[in-house]
Amino acid sequence: MKHVIAFIGYGGMAGWHHSMIRENFPDFTVKGAYDIRPEVREGMKQKGLYAYESAEELLADKEVDLVTIAVPNNFHKDYSIACMRAGKNVICEKPVTMNAAELEEVIAVSKETGKIFTVHQNRRWDRDYRIVRKALEEGTIGKPYFIETRVQGSRGSMHGWRGYRENGGGMLLDWGVHLLDQLLDMIPGKVVSASCHLETVFSGEVDDNVKVFLKFEAGVSALLEFSTNCFINHPRWHVSCTDGTMVVEDWECNGRIVKLAENAEEMAWADDIVYTAAGPTRTMAPRPAHTQQILELPEVKTDWADYYKNVVGAIEGTQELIVKPEQCLRVMKLIDLLFEINKHGGAAACDI
Repeated sequence: MKHVIAFIGYGGMAGWHHSMIRENFPDFTVKGAYDIRPEVREGMKQKGLYAYESAEELLADKEVDLVTIAVPNNFHKDYSIACMRAGKNVICEKPVTMNAAELEEVIAVSKETGKIFTVHQNRRWDRDYRIVRKALEEGTIGKPYFIETRVQGSRGSMHGWRGYRENGGGMLLDWGVHLLDQLLDMIPGKVVSASCHLETVFSGEVDDNVKVFLKFEAGVSALLEFSTNCFINHPRWHVSCTDGTMVVEDWECNGRIVKLAENAEEMAWADDIVYTAAGPTRTMAPRPAHTQQILELPEVKTDWADYYKNVVGAIEGTQELIVKPEQCLRVMKLIDLLFEINKHGGAAACDI
């Protein structure tokens, strides 16, 4: 089945979507885009795209059956609703809306119109995330109890419109929405408590350095960090489980698993104190090498194009939608709570 797609907003992310579609989906026709900037519309024409003069012109185009929305966050809700009411299926860039209440309005219109609505949570297909998820699903190092997940840069403030509160800027909505989505997709059960520190160091009005702490009813705790002023990075993932530890160092997925060796004898407490560079200790003395086993990270193949393949399958009724709006609603409810916690400090019990 042929599908005709158009974009609302044609900045960096829409350009990425366009390249992804052009390279992977010969059955797609990318017809054109609407962007408020005249110079961008002129650039579209040079690429052979039709430059809609208004959003209303795009919405009236009966050929278009799928619209990808890639504009600042505060416009997501209205454009999503308008597209579905015009008979279009919708892919919305993340964060899907400014808050959970807005998303509930969007979901209601999706049900009312019967149109597919999904969110571009493409980082469920990131290789580093899939490696961690596979290791936990296979029980390679037992049951997880503490997960640390971080993205860290060193350029300081947020870029462009992401530095403004009215546009829905800040690190929690920019990167936090990805890492929260990954954790909620990977860890079963609800989040039962949360706390956070949302710091505004360079950006003036939005959070640019963030730490979030979550507790899941499954007994797993998670620490999430998003920073723009880190010059010595922590690992991308550090996962503590009952039978070992896993580290994914970076986006290239360097790392390792260290676990209990097969048939390793139970560690016994000796009367002798072990002397280390930090002085005498028993509890923090290094484990003998023969009781450990070093493993490579599991092999995982991922393809971001699978996101679009699933959306097409959902439109055609051959696949169940993977990124469901109800899942994104959980993430937005959690983000709403974190913003509220940050106003007053401390932590909050929850049922999300």
